[in-house]
Amino acid sequence: MEKNIEFLYKYLNNTSPTGFEKSGQQIWLDYLRPHVDEWFSDTYGTAVGVINPQAKYKVVIEAHADEISWFVNYITDDGYIYVRRNGGSDYQIAPSKRVDFHTRKGLVKGVFGWPAVHVRHDEKDLKPTSKNIFIDVGCSSKDEVEALGIHPGTVVTFDDELIELNGRYWSGRALDNRIGGYMIAEATRRLKEQGVKLPFGLYVVNAVQEEVGLRGAQMIAQRIKPDVAIVTDVCHDTNSPLYNKVVSGNQKAGLGPVLTYGPAVHNNLLDMIIENAQRAEIPFQRASASRATGTDTDAFAYSNEGVASALISLPLKYMHTTVEMVHKEDVENVIKLMMEFLQHLPEGHDFRYFK
Repeated sequence: MEKNIEFLYKYLNNTSPTGFEKSGQQIWLDYLRPHVDEWFSDTYGTAVGVINPQAKYKVVIEAHADEISWFVNYITDDGYIYVRRNGGSDYQIAPSKRVDFHTRKGLVKGVFGWPAVHVRHDEKDLKPTSKNIFIDVGCSSKDEVEALGIHPGTVVTFDDELIELNGRYWSGRALDNRIGGYMIAEATRRLKEQGVKLPFGLYVVNAVQEEVGLRGAQMIAQRIKPDVAIVTDVCHDTNSPLYNKVVSGNQKAGLGPVLTYGPAVHNNLLDMIIENAQRAEIPFQRASASRATGTDTDAFAYSNEGVASALISLPLKYMHTTVEMVHKEDVENVIKLMMEFLQHLPEGHDFRYFK
């Protein structure tokens, strides 16, 4: 297996819940460090690799490192565990899923239980909600659960790993957005190995806590104070069943990266990205955002005195489930588009509308 694919599987299969990203960040840094001049991290764990740290003009390429998860909220006297969301976890998909509790004693296995269909007489009144989903770890009392190291605040993740489908797709949990961390690291590696000399400082940022409000990006933007920020995240593939294209637009996995229009996206920067895509014959799609993109783009754009920011999205099927899917060609084209942009960005380019 090639080293980049080995890294992809190791990184995606590792757990990195919001607020507990440490182990994933270590894997990411171990892969990135040979390809940058220096690196640093901040208080909450956002990791940054830097090329040309002495340069005054600073360019960021960014993804977020955290995944949705659960927190233990309440343990019943007979050993059942109730949880609350850490990020946008979906109650509907929880029943029958296997989970891992991350305790100081190590991983503890559990399952989201659910009554059999035979006894659900009134389907309307029995749907998964925050009030009725529960986890069973094979204990018959609260004391037994606590003896395993489980307590309120223990973080819980789904037990699923990355797989390949039909040679075209990767599928698994947490592609939102550790696939982004893979893409920015891979773009950096290729630039280094191809001997590309950038005339500016490149800051490769893997931010924490995006899933609870773009928190990591807000913190690191204030520290770096970049001139330009290119954020990569996932967006919805709206061509699979049950999506409404009138509401969510028309994006499809396999047709290329998605470039978003919106107030936080700087039009001059977006135009430059599109020009690079067209020149290099990289396919792309377009989308629009109402008010905010909902990604770390917003955090960078409105930081400091304003940062020229843009979003390159990867079409994703089944967001916030354990079977998220991305097309391999889209992953490759996001990497190519970022590299193309970085190699053609003039040193000190002024993106202001009025000069």
